[in-house]
Amino acid sequence: MNNAIILTNGILHHSDAKTAHGLIRGTERFNIVAVVDDEKTAGKDAGEVLDGKIRNIPIFASIDSALKTIPNINYLIIGVATVGGILPDPMIEIIQKAIRSGLSIVNGLHDYLSDRIEIANLAKKFGVNLIDVRKPKARKDLHFWTGDILNLQTPIIAVMGMDCAMGKRTTARMIRQACQAQNLKAEMIYTGQTGWLQGGKYGFIFDSTLNDFVCGELEHAILSCAKEQNPDYILLEGQASLRNPSGPCGLEFLISGRAKSVVLIFAPKRKYFDNEEHWGEIPTVESEIEIIEKLGSKVIALAINTEECTTEEAFAFQEEYEIKLGLPVLLPIQEGVDKIIPILKRLK
Repeated sequence: MNNAIILTNGILHHSDAKTAHGLIRGTERFNIVAVVDDEKTAGKDAGEVLDGKIRNIPIFASIDSALKTIPNINYLIIGVATVGGILPDPMIEIIQKAIRSGLSIVNGLHDYLSDRIEIANLAKKFGVNLIDVRKPKARKDLHFWTGDILNLQTPIIAVMGMDCAMGKRTTARMIRQACQAQNLKAEMIYTGQTGWLQGGKYGFIFDSTLNDFVCGELEHAILSCAKEQNPDYILLEGQASLRNPSGPCGLEFLISGRAKSVVLIFAPKRKYFDNEEHWGEIPTVESEIEIIEKLGSKVIALAINTEECTTEEAFAFQEEYEIKLGLPVLLPIQEGVDKIIPILKRLK
């Protein structure tokens, strides 16, 4: 496995660094050896900064200090997912420095490094690769929806959220890992760049796919996974949310992806979509459940994103919603997701 450092450049603590957050929590594609952030976090452990768990991933204030301290680094991964997918200007110089040091660059933004002539020429000069994860597939490689998924009997569970940056991918990975610990075979379909970066074998980049082929790419990934792995369960990583006006998303998972079960994630202290007041208030959990169930799927559990919550508040919200909605409520960060295993067993 290749050694990689993650670049967050001062926003490790922010939700825009969710790509970094996912990689810090785990990846089967790279060996993460460091994070380059800023002076405020330098010297700390990235896992401790993220969620209080030591993961032996040191943080450095600059790429120079990281390269001087850690040998045999192969890749620099852009660890941010900015609004609109634009590469922040302050990162350009750092990327160029990394290229001159012999590092290949992995970029999950819509702003493709290979389209920047200066960067592309520099990479060619120093013999390194530019991997633009979000670059669209060629038309010949895309799949249209066929309907073959209608014959699939494997339970499909979509992990969806009430907004962006809810923890959908992280929760889906945790459910997969919890299943594996119970000798249940679960596979996850990734739908974003971080899922690929974490080593996902089956999936596609949802927001880089031509709209006509989103449903077909989803179906193809699910059917390929089912045929090659024969899992007990297939988990779908959700994207955005049903009603986020900047990019409503989710019907595809329920209708084309045939996810008849849903784990719905919400953040009780987040009031507005993407924390932007002018985008409008996030609707109630009850109304989201109603929409999902009118589309023919069932919410089998809730999960709480506990941003801005104290530990006491997190458990209070858990109790409140379990009583109010009669559904199990997961606290993935505080206590894991084992509570969902008995529910999944009943789906078989």
